Amino acid sequence: MFPNKNNTDNEESSPRWQHILHQLANPRIILVFLAALMLTSLFWPRSTPNVLNLPYSAFITQVREGNVIQVEIDGQTINGRLREPIAAPDQVDVERRLPFLGQPRFTRFTTNFPQTGDERLLPLLEQQNVELNVRVQRPSILLGILLTFGPVLLIAAVFIYFIRQQTRGQQGIFNFGRTRAKAYTLDRPNVKFDDVAGADEAKRELVEVVDFLKHPERYRQLGARIPRGALLIGPPGTGKTLLARAIAGEAGVPFFSASASEFVEMFVGVGASRVRDLFDQARRNAPAIVFIDELDAIGRQRGAGMGGGNDEREQTLNQILVELDGFDGDRNIIIIAATNRPDVLDPALLRPGRFDRQITVGLPDVRGREAVLKIHLRGKPVAADVDPAIIARQTPGFSGADLANLVNEATLHAARRGEQQVAMRHFVEALDKIVLGLERPVLMSEHERTVVAYHEAGHALVAKLLPETDPVNKITIVARGRALGVTEYLPDGDRFNYSRQYLLSQLAVILGGRAAEQVALGEITTGAENDLQRATDLARRMIGRWGMSEELGLLFASNSTETPFLGREMAGPRDHSEATAALLDQTVRALLQERMQTAIRLLTEHRTVLDRVAQALLTHETLDRAGLEAAMRGDDIPPRTPPTVPASPTPSASEQPVPQARPGVLPT
Repeated sequence: MFPNKNNTDNEESSPRWQHILHQLANPRIILVFLAALMLTSLFWPRSTPNVLNLPYSAFITQVREGNVIQVEIDGQTINGRLREPIAAPDQVDVERRLPFLGQPRFTRFTTNFPQTGDERLLPLLEQQNVELNVRVQRPSILLGILLTFGPVLLIAAVFIYFIRQQTRGQQGIFNFGRTRAKAYTLDRPNVKFDDVAGADEAKRELVEVVDFLKHPERYRQLGARIPRGALLIGPPGTGKTLLARAIAGEAGVPFFSASASEFVEMFVGVGASRVRDLFDQARRNAPAIVFIDELDAIGRQRGAGMGGGNDEREQTLNQILVELDGFDGDRNIIIIAATNRPDVLDPALLRPGRFDRQITVGLPDVRGREAVLKIHLRGKPVAADVDPAIIARQTPGFSGADLANLVNEATLHAARRGEQQVAMRHFVEALDKIVLGLERPVLMSEHERTVVAYHEAGHALVAKLLPETDPVNKITIVARGRALGVTEYLPDGDRFNYSRQYLLSQLAVILGGRAAEQVALGEITTGAENDLQRATDLARRMIGRWGMSEELGLLFASNSTETPFLGREMAGPRDHSEATAALLDQTVRALLQERMQTAIRLLTEHRTVLDRVAQALLTHETLDRAGLEAAMRGDDIPPRTPPTVPASPTPSASEQPVPQARPGVLPT
């Protein structure tokens, strides 16, 4: 038996290899290696081409010496073969001085024929009995054509390419005047009135239009004339385009949809030509509906703005006016347009005989929002705890597009978490993201967190102590969007008419954050910037627009919102004097100061409750309605639960809506 020496050999060989590598890294060895490499590259026989590039004079010398046995002339090139190999002429001296280098020698050569020719070459070749071959090059017909017409064709191709690139946006070089309206025929999926919610008043107005398209004889027998144009007016996202498509779906007629901006181009007359083409197509497909979205893009008042109007836009508007008033009486064509700026439209568009029926499509109320949510929740896996009524109460001021976005965001939240159903918590997260912004990590010191906590606690506590205020739904000191803290309110119902007492309470609630900083911390910060802006705007409206002060009484004194770019005068007469403006400013300042003192008084009287809410915020960071009430009582904070619908909502109706009091915001 022999012992296993593998491990021993490995242990002994490893230091030996390390020693060898260390010796190879010696600079002297590296220098010797580089010197040997250079000498090898200098004296090593190098591979050279087997054809010698011979000067013409040397070629004549070789012919005279009888060393050339074959020559082939190919255009200006002469190739040949030598009887005895020779070295390159520039290496002859080197070979004589260093014969041991072994310079290469050649038997084949090539040279160039002189441009001026050489009359002695052919007799000399014949005299030396050199074999001569001449290769004749026949010119290619195709190559000649390409060389002749190729540059012209290339320039033409480049020109056509750039023309196509420039005119692609106008649908070709010869189609400037053709309309780009999209035609929706009966084979497309139809939209019905059942697919539109939250606009019941507008649907009732449009039912008559649908009935006319279905039964025109019923109206013509009595001599009635349906309005030729219907103008849908409302904020963005309220469903104006959807209503127009629903009309076409209910009536079962072709639907032509175009944006007003598509009619105006940089070329003069293109817009008017497209208008004519659009109405020609509508006549050929009558009965039909023509829908023009964002009418204010071309329907602005003519001659408006400083420096005059746009001639091309005005020509397009003139053509629309002519087409609207030029329909035959028996043509079953309805023109529907949509805009959110009816104040800038040309009066000729709104006269009887054109857009003589104006339909307002406003923001949906709480019942409308609930119906819109039910439509957008169709076909989605919704959990049992999702109640559209609760979501509708939480989304005052949301349009149909906003609600569709809310449902989509909630679905995305559920999908990102791998959920199989969309639950109520996903809607709460989506609503917070849309209204308040994304949560963002902010490294605040303990003092800054205390300031934010007292600021938001001041908003919430004043709202709880004053009458006619919206209930607090959530309060948080987690940074969202541009805010360091947020107080969120949940109104009992939609408000369209506001009492003086409600607005006074709102002013105190808005200023409650600044008041809490003064009462609890004895200092003020920049966190009340947004609060002061909103409070000043609301107070100015109360005094200057709504007559809610004894100093100004019933006088309407408000700054004009008109601009000279809409056709209004740049320096129009003011509706009040300088003395009235000064009195307005003094009254606004006095009202804000009185509301600030009210908030300070309430928070001072309930300082203990303020400290409890602030400490609860510092501990839990977010409090819902139940958590806020528990913190005010000094009880333990219960787990957060989704909000519930108030027992007896009391919505009211009126003419002029006022912006809701938004959450308290601390700008970064």
